[in-house]
Amino acid sequence: MGLFNRKKNNNDSKQVRILFTSDLHGSDVVFKKFLNAGKMYKVDALIIGGDLAGKALIPIIELNDGNYEIDGNKFSKDILAQKISEIRNQGNYYVIVSKEEFEDMKHDKRKVDEAFKNAMTEVVRNWIKIAEERYKGLNIPIYVNLGNDDPEYLFNVLDESDIMIKTEGKVVNIDKYEMISYGYVNPTPWHTPREMPEEKLYEALKHEVEKLSNPSEAIFNFHAPPYGSNLDNAPLLDENLKPVVKGGEIVFTHVGSQAVRKIIEETQPLLGLHGHIHESRGFDKIGRTIVINPGSEYGEGLLHAALVVLEGGKVKAYQFIIG
Repeated sequence: MGLFNRKKNNNDSKQVRILFTSDLHGSDVVFKKFLNAGKMYKVDALIIGGDLAGKALIPIIELNDGNYEIDGNKFSKDILAQKISEIRNQGNYYVIVSKEEFEDMKHDKRKVDEAFKNAMTEVVRNWIKIAEERYKGLNIPIYVNLGNDDPEYLFNVLDESDIMIKTEGKVVNIDKYEMISYGYVNPTPWHTPREMPEEKLYEALKHEVEKLSNPSEAIFNFHAPPYGSNLDNAPLLDENLKPVVKGGEIVFTHVGSQAVRKIIEETQPLLGLHGHIHESRGFDKIGRTIVINPGSEYGEGLLHAALVVLEGGKVKAYQFIIG
């Protein structure tokens, strides 16, 4: 009974259970918790809405005396594994280099970019390996999109997997429900890899919607949340990209996409799955459409996800999962 039961009624209308998360930003801990939660809640599909990539690369300098150094702090080889674990648990990457290599990287952005690419690729390949081990024989797909922070070469890595399935540009069928995905967002102050003006974003989203046979029972997996909703509140920034504070309180503003909101208003899909704005975990309704942003605290190693139950062409139930 209730949210966690799977049932089939006389109209052959069965429950479809989806677990959605977003903005993992390189965190091994959060990714593993997501896989564990998928099993725990007996879902039919898992969806990652974008931003697989971590945000920082930590150089670990290997010294000539056999010790190591991070930010000027020396430590022995005995605790190297511990230091690496701490870096990865925060969703950051690492690279082990000599002092000479470190100096070269400080003056050659191409070498830093190459180290980032190698680290990102290795982490996503490791996630694929973990997913294949934990979900072997279960026939539960893990649908994955890239977000605005993700370089597109990660799509090539996803193409290497049979279980972590790239979704952007496709119509994916989750039982009777069609899902379209798009990871670009409206412009941000940080000029991330996958942004576009609202007008172009709307045209791109419209093109994806035209692939659907029944938009009213579709799932929109769009990384950007709709503008002016409970899903897109973020701190207002000044010209130095610092949060604006008034009366001792941080001022918040809506930063989501007008294009995403417009396409939802026009087509009224069954469900909108969004991310991007980490601090704006929330549910909302735009017309008949339920929209969800699970939020993110990847740096704390916390999983933020949403369990959604579909039945009879409707959203039967939904709830946040945090842990």
